[in-house]
Amino acid sequence: MPAAFRLSTLPSVTVLALALLGAVSSVPAAERAAAPKQADPTTASIEPLLAGEFALQSGRLDEAAHWYLQAAKASGDVALAERATRIALLAKNDKLAGEALALWRKQGGDSASLQAAEATVALRRGSDRQARKHLVALMQRSGDEGWRQAFGVLLTGDPQQSAKLLERLVDDGEIPHRLQAWLAFGGLAQKLEQPQLAERIVAEVVRQFPGEPRVALLRASQLREAGKPDEARQVLAPLAEQAGNDPELRLAIASEYDALGDQKAAAAALARGPQDDQTYALRASLLARAEDKTTLTALYDELRGTASRPDPGRRMLLGQLAEFLERYEEALDWYRGVPGGPQRWQARLRAANVMHELKRDKEAYAELAAIQSDVTADDEARRDAYLLEAALRQEDKNSAGELDAYARGLAAFPDDPDILYARALGWERRDDIPRAEADFRKILVSDPDSVAALNALGYTLADRTTRYREALELIDRARAAEPDNAAIIDSYGWVLYRLGRKQDALVELRRAFALQKDAEIAAHLAEVLWELGKQDEARKYFDEAAKLDPDNRSLKRALERTGASGVAAGANK
Repeated sequence: MPAAFRLSTLPSVTVLALALLGAVSSVPAAERAAAPKQADPTTASIEPLLAGEFALQSGRLDEAAHWYLQAAKASGDVALAERATRIALLAKNDKLAGEALALWRKQGGDSASLQAAEATVALRRGSDRQARKHLVALMQRSGDEGWRQAFGVLLTGDPQQSAKLLERLVDDGEIPHRLQAWLAFGGLAQKLEQPQLAERIVAEVVRQFPGEPRVALLRASQLREAGKPDEARQVLAPLAEQAGNDPELRLAIASEYDALGDQKAAAAALARGPQDDQTYALRASLLARAEDKTTLTALYDELRGTASRPDPGRRMLLGQLAEFLERYEEALDWYRGVPGGPQRWQARLRAANVMHELKRDKEAYAELAAIQSDVTADDEARRDAYLLEAALRQEDKNSAGELDAYARGLAAFPDDPDILYARALGWERRDDIPRAEADFRKILVSDPDSVAALNALGYTLADRTTRYREALELIDRARAAEPDNAAIIDSYGWVLYRLGRKQDALVELRRAFALQKDAEIAAHLAEVLWELGKQDEARKYFDEAAKLDPDNRSLKRALERTGASGVAAGANK
């Protein structure tokens, strides 16, 4: 599934606000100009405030920043000045951002957020000296908020510019003596692809915090990023043996092993020390991904002895384990043995899936139909029964049946966003972009602030049509809600590329990949690099994308468009 469709919001405009906006808009401009000036600053700010919110909801960020700035000037409200600054920064309108920032400061703003905005504006203007001044001031604030704000500025800036500033901060000893700060900036150096700087930070952390196990984790992560997996494992091995009674550390070690692609070692790390439902479930998931059926069978046998009591969670987990081990009859027994309660419906859905695996299709679909029509079932379970039926029909290559399941689901749950979203993905998969767009827009009619739908529709228009300006407005609305979401930043970079703004696109796609290692983001980044004549670096990201997901559709399209060669063979299947 494309990154744009995998989303981890803006406050809605109230009915009253919309009504007021409509009333204002209906008055002729000449009459409004002739109307007497209002002395009340609240009254004076209401029209620009509503205009700003309306522009924001429409994805017109420059307009929104302008109107919010006017509202801030009229009202003297420091919160509006802050909002105007943030929107102007998001719009990359440096002139408006500077003006709003000056007003924010004048109206009494004196927070870490203000200093972070000052640093961001300075970075945008290319003034590294001023940016560093504000970042140092943030580092020197007491508590954690200051360095966290500085971290955010560097994380969301131009990766190359951020790397230079971070190195200078390390050189000058400006990182505060806090383990979490050093670990965060060490991780940032890795994200920014600065292995030498990361190594320096690790050495400094070892010096300042001797014996701290999380330093070893950072070292292992650094070695992994540097392409030295065996050395990373050597660092992790003794750490895993010592972490038995520290559940958080065990989880962190398992996560690092998982990042190394060693799910068996990750599960083994979690197996040390006391166990609970969470660790059992995580171990099962890791072993399933590793396809280690031998160890998974041992875990299954271990858990079977604990399920004599009617524990819904444990029985569900055993059913899932049996299902993965292809012990389908046993899985059915476990699912059917889940007692009443909220997990009962999930168990019935899984049972239907198992019956489908057993080729008992009539029973599977009959079970789903029973859930769909069961008045005692909660709405979520009934809705999920339609979604699962559609997924199984798709697996059966029964396109008509899949669409019929969606249609019946929408008849039972009119304009349900989850069903519409799933059907839109189905249309996109069939290259029926008009119908995909129609379903995404239906979601936005009932929920104009749906970040998932805004981003998915914007990305679809950018990727599969030439309606790039319209796509940009939709993506900008999503960015306003979640400015640090990697999938949205990827969509933004991609639409900039489609608009011909290749250098701007490159900055955004580098940011997105720093935030999330994703095959589609890597493919987009590689294609832009290729078009900019940086073929060697492009091949590096094509290789990275192929390692992450060799069957990714965006990767295959990018390879076809660029004619790139030398990437992993699996990507060309």
